[in-house]
Amino acid sequence: MKSLAFAVRLCCLLNRFLGQVFSWLTLGIVLVCFTVVVMRYVFSAGSILMQDLYVWMNGVMFMGIAGYTLLKEGHVRVDIFYRTASFKHKAKVDLLGCLVFLFPFIITITIYALPYVARSWRFMEGSANYGGMPGLYVVKSFILVFAFVVGIQGLAMVGRSILVLANRMDLVPADYRYEEKA
Repeated sequence: MKSLAFAVRLCCLLNRFLGQVFSWLTLGIVLVCFTVVVMRYVFSAGSILMQDLYVWMNGVMFMGIAGYTLLKEGHVRVDIFYRTASFKHKAKVDLLGCLVFLFPFIITITIYALPYVARSWRFMEGSANYGGMPGLYVVKSFILVFAFVVGIQGLAMVGRSILVLANRMDLVPADYRYEEKA
């Protein structure tokens, strides 16, 4: 059980790190978007490259922090019953949800994304806009990053659920424990 707890900690640590790193892209997105607006309305100049840049940064950020969002339970959940449920009930729901919904979703995303991303890399795909950014293939690769970070956080959820159901709540990382009933 201690090795399972270590794996849960490792998955959470990785997603916490990636969440903090990729969240800084928010500042870049705002600065680039602000620059585009100032260039357009103050100087009557435009830049397709910069317009691509903030859209692509937005996509990279959201795909890169998806695992962190799952770690912090920030994804949409219909929690009418879940919120007030016992720890063991929450663990059962999370375990079932990961096995029935999350992992098949991640597998499907990966299966369909691999040829899509590989094709983009083969052609060294760039922006469809004239004068746009090169390197769209890098952005498309973040679909696989999304699948990876959400997948490993799903594994952490499964591990946490197993620890809780085995009455080893003491091994669950302190910042990844279920919250008390409201």
